[in-house]
Amino acid sequence: MRSAAAVLALLVLAACAAAPPVDDAALERTIVDLERGSWKAWKAQDSAFFDTFLAVDHVELMRGGPAGKRDVIGFIGSGACKVESYAISDFRFTRLSESSAMLVYHVQQSTHCGGMSVPSPTWATSIFALRDGQWRNVLYQQLPAAK
Repeated sequence: MRSAAAVLALLVLAACAAAPPVDDAALERTIVDLERGSWKAWKAQDSAFFDTFLAVDHVELMRGGPAGKRDVIGFIGSGACKVESYAISDFRFTRLSESSAMLVYHVQQSTHCGGMSVPSPTWATSIFALRDGQWRNVLYQQLPAAK
């Protein structure tokens, strides 16, 4: 009987340890920090960062249509884009469920890809899902903002 209670207690503790944070403010800080890290990596053309940041089933909506994780990582690593400067602000966080969250924010950037300027300013939408105990980006999109 004692061993059954001990096993049950261990299962409860394991479930609690794997559960996402209950505090929305803490989760918001985590998601904003992850997004800020992605911009630093984007500017540095650090494609290795995106291998862990992006979910396996990540979708990025681009001018040419949707792109998957491998396409995004390959594009970042290609050096096709140069980010001279960027500023991200006006974060709006929404927890969608216990295992998903959305971040919408404003982007100002001076970025050139293949000799063309990337639209700026824009509004970005970034959706995250809790996968294997880690928050991963599952969807990213930018839309031109009114100037």
